[in-house]
Amino acid sequence: MISIVIPAYNEERALPATLRQLFEQAGSYEVIVVDGGSHDRTCEIVRRWPVNSRLPAPLILLTAPKGRASQMNAGAKLASGEWLLFLHADTLLPVDALNRLHALDLNPAVQAGGFQHRFSGSDWRLRMISWLDNFRCVRSHIIYGDQALFIRKALFERLGGFPDRPILEDVAFGENLLTVTTPILLSPPVVTDARKFLKMGIWRSFLRVLLIILHVEFKLPYLPRVFFQDIR
Repeated sequence: MISIVIPAYNEERALPATLRQLFEQAGSYEVIVVDGGSHDRTCEIVRRWPVNSRLPAPLILLTAPKGRASQMNAGAKLASGEWLLFLHADTLLPVDALNRLHALDLNPAVQAGGFQHRFSGSDWRLRMISWLDNFRCVRSHIIYGDQALFIRKALFERLGGFPDRPILEDVAFGENLLTVTTPILLSPPVVTDARKFLKMGIWRSFLRVLLIILHVEFKLPYLPRVFFQDIR
C-alpha cells in the first residue's frame, strides 16, 4: 500500500483539485493530510470530503506544528503503507502514477524517486523554469518537495525522516538519501498550480529558484528564512 502524505497550510483554493485528482487514481493507498494551523477552510474541506460519495481510499486529517518537515514527519509516523509519497497540496499527480509505483514493489533496486515537474498554464517563462528544475534534478539526483518524492517507508525511517529545519528540508533530505541510493525520476510530470509564481511575479520567482539552485549546487550557506515567505 502507498501512504500519500500532504502537508497543508491555508490551501483551501488548491487542495480540492488535488484531492479530486488523487481519488481518481487506482491502486491501494491512503491519504493523510497534515495541517499546519490553517485559518482558512483547509481542515473543513478534508473533514467534509466528499459530501455525497464514498471514498476509494481512507482520508485522514492530522495537525502538526507548521513547517513541511514537521508536518510530513507526523504524517509518515502514522502511515501504514510500504511506500510513502509526499505530495504538495497544490500539485497534481499524473494519471496512473500510483499503479506505476505499485509496479516497483518487486524491484528492490528502486528505493526512492520522484516525478519530473511542470507548472500549470502555458506561459513560456514557467515552462523554462520547469525545464531548468528538471535539468537540475537529472544532474544532481536531488528530488525537490514539489516533485512528489516517494520512498520506501523502511528507508525513510532508517534515514531519520526529514531534518527538523524550517526551510529546504527537501534538499537536506535529498542529500542524505544520496548516501544510500540514487532516486529514479519518472515522467510524465506532476503539475503544480502556478498561482504562487504568478502572484509573486514570474521573473522574481525565476530569480528565487535560480538562487536556490546555485546555493544548493555550490554548497553555499542557506538563504535567510524571509526568502521563503508564504504566498497563498
